[in-house]
Amino acid sequence: MSLQAGKILRWLSLLAAVFAFGLVMFGAFVRLSNAGLSCPDWPTCYGQATWPQHAQAVARADAAFPDRPYEAHKAWREQVHRMLAGTLGVLVLVLALLVAWRDRRTRRQVIVGAVCAAAGVATYMRGEYAVSSALSAMAILSPTLGAWRWRESGACRIVVLALAVIIFQAMLGMWTVTLLLKPIVVTGHLLGGMTTFALLGYAAVRFAGVGAADDALAGLRRLVVLGIVLLACQIALGGWTSSNYAALACGFGDAAFPQCLGQWWPPGDYHQGFILWRGIGVDFEGGILDQGARTAIQMVHRIGALVVFCYLGWLSHRLARRGLRWCGIAVATALVCQVLLGISNVHFGLPLPVATAHNGMAALLLFTLVATLARTQRRHDAAGALP
Repeated sequence: MSLQAGKILRWLSLLAAVFAFGLVMFGAFVRLSNAGLSCPDWPTCYGQATWPQHAQAVARADAAFPDRPYEAHKAWREQVHRMLAGTLGVLVLVLALLVAWRDRRTRRQVIVGAVCAAAGVATYMRGEYAVSSALSAMAILSPTLGAWRWRESGACRIVVLALAVIIFQAMLGMWTVTLLLKPIVVTGHLLGGMTTFALLGYAAVRFAGVGAADDALAGLRRLVVLGIVLLACQIALGGWTSSNYAALACGFGDAAFPQCLGQWWPPGDYHQGFILWRGIGVDFEGGILDQGARTAIQMVHRIGALVVFCYLGWLSHRLARRGLRWCGIAVATALVCQVLLGISNVHFGLPLPVATAHNGMAALLLFTLVATLARTQRRHDAAGALP
């Protein structure tokens, strides 16, 4: 590839990563402002490509969905979020085609995935749900196999894999609406968004030439990977806490932290709190769990936060001592900010700006680890990733 084409690829991957981060933030804003079911259908909103804006359109919307009255201040948030997600999907498709263009089989599988995804949406809107599910499965499988079989290493395969994740994200977004905010689906949607951002962020730093001159830092890779796994588990716990409306299960104010309900270990129903599947047809908006189950979820989330804080704190120190001083500082800074935001959520009663920032800081903390992982890998792998 020419120098100019390589520069385009680097800037396009950076744009996709930044866009994905913005989408994660906006998705958190939609979810935390209780707008997740503000459009009762998918991918349209009350049957419209945008959302009802005139009196007649609003009247038709209320008549078509009497159980879900139209709320203008919420509906636009949900539909704009979907539009942004679609824009990111197109951006990543272009990026995937660009990196896979010289490999015929991978290029074909990327195109097949995109076509199947579009056909899956069209058939879903016509009510052909079985056909739509089959097409969606093919849309996910095709680019995944393309990334798996491709001989290219590094960022190119990651970009193609990110396309498959985004298609699966679209399905999770659909299920979030159709399954009425089922916690396991909402949590999976959060993890999918974080995964998309992490993959695109990794690709961006690798295309930028980030890496080591030799294998002197190879010993740190497993430590960083373990940190990513622990943080991913904690993000999942955070999603489970939010989707079950357990963020304020310990109350708020001075009595809610470090204690919970004025106790160091309050009674909680850990069995009910972690039942992942509760059947079809349950409306989870506002939560269905009792106080004991929500308390159990909150306590496990806090224990997870303590484990992650201790490990990543130690890891940041280890990175600094092994020559990755700025990586260690970035991890430590993001970690401290994330903990302070979490405490602020409890102390101030989950204000929307703080809760949204807590989600965004989790993504940034994940990015610091992903960028550190890229820093421990050989630089020639990044250069070789350019088609």
